Amino acid sequence: MTFQITALDPAPYAPLFALSDDELRARGARRVVADASPGFPCRASLADAEPGETLILVNHQHLDGVTPYAAAHAVFFREGAAMAEPAPGEVPLVLRRRLLSVRAFNADKMMIDAEVLDGQDLAAHLDALFARPEIAFVHVHNARPGCFAAAAGRA
Repeated sequence: MTFQITALDPAPYAPLFALSDDELRARGARRVVADASPGFPCRASLADAEPGETLILVNHQHLDGVTPYAAAHAVFFREGAAMAEPAPGEVPLVLRRRLLSVRAFNADKMMIDAEVLDGQDLAAHLDALFARPEIAFVHVHNARPGCFAAAAGRA
């Protein structure tokens, strides 16, 4: 079974780069400058920012709806980042190089499986999850720190 990892659309977040730091704080967001790589994973490009690049750290609701698992968490967007479009079955380096928390959900948005694993093992794990018909979608989080990283579905 082939999976498809999906990046976040940067368009809704692009206007934040024009705001002042005070305006960002009023919205619960922050402007940051990457000082290491890896360390600042952009959710649009699915790549780590390079030192000196500007990012916005903002809260993003990654699981909405009527479910006990509705959730939002902090995510980074690099200034000017384009939305990545990984090929079916492709795991971007930003995920392969991290310890991940992988959470599988059914169509009712109820978590029915979860695992912590090395990013190098993500492709095989997603294939195994999507071989199960009850798995509707998967959310991948960084285990350290635990920010939302990407969503995955069937290709």
